[in-house]
Amino acid sequence: MTLLLGALLAAGVLLSISPWMWPPREKAESTARRGRLMRLQEEAGLGALGQRTVVSAIVAAAMIAASVVWLLTAIPVLALLAGIAGALAPVLFLRARRVRLLRLRRQLWPDVCDLLVASIRVGLSLPDAVAGLGSSAPVMLRPAFAVFARDLQATGRFEASLDRLKVALADPIGDRIVETLRMARQVGGTELTNVLRALSASVRADAALRGEVEARQSWIRGAAVLGAVAPWVILGLLVMRPEGASAYGTAEGVLVICVGAVVSVVAFRIMIRIGRLAEPRRWFG
Repeated sequence: MTLLLGALLAAGVLLSISPWMWPPREKAESTARRGRLMRLQEEAGLGALGQRTVVSAIVAAAMIAASVVWLLTAIPVLALLAGIAGALAPVLFLRARRVRLLRLRRQLWPDVCDLLVASIRVGLSLPDAVAGLGSSAPVMLRPAFAVFARDLQATGRFEASLDRLKVALADPIGDRIVETLRMARQVGGTELTNVLRALSASVRADAALRGEVEARQSWIRGAAVLGAVAPWVILGLLVMRPEGASAYGTAEGVLVICVGAVVSVVAFRIMIRIGRLAEPRRWFG
């Protein structure tokens, strides 16, 4: 009886402290994944689509790819791998679009700094100078600054409008400029123009260096894509023949396909890792 009471007491204590010992990680991880996907959409310039649209595109791409491969080969493992590849396709598209936008914007941010310096030197206040970029900034960046101008006119709160501007821009260099403006607004002083000039020169130098390095290392990505895709093209041609389909439909054929998929993914990741440049992280974004 004493042993039973002791066991019940221990179980009660364990259940009482279980929320702290074993927090709901699955929910937190699911929220983090949704947050990463939404952030990827914003940085790719497609934040207005919503997560449901992207998730629907992922599911549709996976089903279409798996269905096509199943109809052509009738090999379940190939259909499964095609479904996984199809599900990754929209995410890879978003990442490629994000990289392309970052590269294009990287060339434009020095002009934004120069426009801010010119506006401040002619006597405009800092909020008016930033709002004026809605009509004078490079065309790609005008919509975000136009939204900032409307938001500032409606609320009159400069820092809150800056926070929404950071979300609309979703750019690491844009974060640096916004935080510099926020600091200048809070602290004051006469060094803002010098800071913006230094930031403009730094961004120009970084963009030139990155452009040169990326041009020289572009062959690495091309070789990685060719090395990862070519074996699967050959495999697709083989399994479309009856004798090839029967050979790869066996247990040994399935094992070869699975090992090949793992090797392709690992080799592709290694090659991309070798040729990848570290991207600047966002500031408080």
